Amino acid sequence: MDPSNPARTIETADRTRTAVSYCLGYLRDAACWGLAMAASALAALYLRNGFLTSHLTALTLVYFFGGLLTWPIVVPIAKRYAGHRPPTARFAAFFLALSIGTAAMTAFLFAMDYRWFYARWHAPFGSLIWIFQFLFTGASAVYQFAVLGFALFLPFGLLCLIAASAYLVRHRR
Repeated sequence: MDPSNPARTIETADRTRTAVSYCLGYLRDAACWGLAMAASALAALYLRNGFLTSHLTALTLVYFFGGLLTWPIVVPIAKRYAGHRPPTARFAAFFLALSIGTAAMTAFLFAMDYRWFYARWHAPFGSLIWIFQFLFTGASAVYQFAVLGFALFLPFGLLCLIAASAYLVRHRR
């Protein structure tokens, strides 16, 4: 604080308040996107087989954290490239970035879950065999996610993606 210049103190407090508000808004939006992706997975699981799976909680968490972790990484990058372009170009940028980013992050989390499960049978960390096992376990997990898990984003995840992209086009910060 600068007692000799109260205007500067107020300006600093306003900047801090604005930064905190901006960060909390990002966290709120990320949590909403994560909840939307988890709800999409749950709705697809319910429509497919009425929740008849023993891994319902784990799947819900993977899809939730896939959405949650994607938002703060992908949205600033898409905003940077969308810039001051027309609304249709911004919509396309957000749509593409969110769809690819969410699928990639969820596939990554799916692969890390596989890695955690199979780690007890893998070679010691850092060995050449361990590297091959890590790569092929991850690749097979991503393949399985692409075949089986990607369908859990449809049809509700697509609707959420359209709504989120439209929201981001209208609410530029």
